[in-house]
Amino acid sequence: MTTLGVNIDHIATLRQARGGREPDPIHAAVMAELAGADGITAHLREDRRHIQDRDIYILKQTVSTSLNLEMASTAEMVKIAVDVLPHMVTLVPENREELTTEGGLAVREREKDLAKTVETLLNNNILVSLFINPEINDIKSARRIGATHVELHTGYYSNAKGSALVDELDRLRDCAKAAHTLGLHINAGHGLNYLNVSAVAEIPYMEELNIGHSIIARAALTGMEIAVRDMKALL
Repeated sequence: MTTLGVNIDHIATLRQARGGREPDPIHAAVMAELAGADGITAHLREDRRHIQDRDIYILKQTVSTSLNLEMASTAEMVKIAVDVLPHMVTLVPENREELTTEGGLAVREREKDLAKTVETLLNNNILVSLFINPEINDIKSARRIGATHVELHTGYYSNAKGSALVDELDRLRDCAKAAHTLGLHINAGHGLNYLNVSAVAEIPYMEELNIGHSIIARAALTGMEIAVRDMKALL
């Protein structure tokens, strides 16, 4: 069965909008786990627009499932990851002006510097996932530099319609199969919601889906427990 990682970034977005203490992403993580989340994901951005350093350190002490730290491959972030020691680090691209992560890592163009980050994290017993576009060549690059996982970017699938939707789903299937053949673990995420998630969850070899915005949006209306349970039911 495909498992669910709940991304709590947007709880922190609400908090930072007022500059206060509420809502606390730590509380959200606890509630998500109680509702059945299999893991918690948080993205510590270089500009600290939502998740803060304090959040990551407390999450490490309180998350009882697994903590997936999303971060850019920078010296600052690697230092924090080695200090915190999350269960997994997912390396993602970052652009200062983007509203959310807009695409996968350019792995082939950055193999040399990404390989150094991957090696450092693995040497500290941290699993390493690369957030990549569903491209076979990027999967091969991820394998070459020693990543243990890939997270397939599902944004193109989530935005597609008609025949393009079928094509994008087929592309995800092909990439999951290729990654599995190369010995990589396969996760996916970005743009998944209650209407489109089931088809991705059914892809062979798919292990975990990381979902944030749609769950937090529903939680604002129904509560975290119901939002997480509804998503789990679809997986």
